[in-house]
Amino acid sequence: AGLRQRTPSTALMAARARTGQVGAGSDVIGGPYHTVWYDRHMTTRDRWLNEGMAVLAEQGARGVRVDRIAARLSLTKGSFHHHFDGIADYHRALWARYESDSMDAIRRAVTAVSDLPPERALMELPAHVVFDPRIEAAMRGWAFENDEASAVQRRVDAARLDALISLWQQILPGSGRARIAALVPHLLMIGASVALPRPTKTDMQEVFSLLATLVPSVH
Repeated sequence: AGLRQRTPSTALMAARARTGQVGAGSDVIGGPYHTVWYDRHMTTRDRWLNEGMAVLAEQGARGVRVDRIAARLSLTKGSFHHHFDGIADYHRALWARYESDSMDAIRRAVTAVSDLPPERALMELPAHVVFDPRIEAAMRGWAFENDEASAVQRRVDAARLDALISLWQQILPGSGRARIAALVPHLLMIGASVALPRPTKTDMQEVFSLLATLVPSVH
């Protein structure tokens, strides 16, 4: 039942590494940047989107150019126009991919700690967070330049903050402080995405471990 996942090819493994999915070392916080990969069933449109996300991580929004991505994929511009109605449509598809992956990551992280007591859930949550600061920084930069990208980033940020508030409301019921408490890790992650030099995965894990020890004292 369902799709049968194959052992990925060498080329696919290289693409995953470029997007931070595997072998990305300290660039990825809490786990790899997530996209569902099925080598056998990947469409050409998926290849365009996957490579676009890889370029976004490596070079930022200015690097997302059809000619460069076509060369990386050994595809033609005709292939691009078969799947996308111009560069604006491609940008929207990349934003939709980012939003979908981000929302999936939130759901997976919340599900992973849903059976724990709220204090323990907050302490364990960072271990389940998937966060690629390269993608985050690129998307936030894009959001400052484009209203549609800004709307996407606002929805992602709102969903992340809502998930944190929901956990804190179980610890601080009726106090009105849940949102303020939730803003601490939320703003920390935003800051980490644009900090230079970029914090390493180990740095961020240690920061969140320190924050976790403070959870029982916030009442």
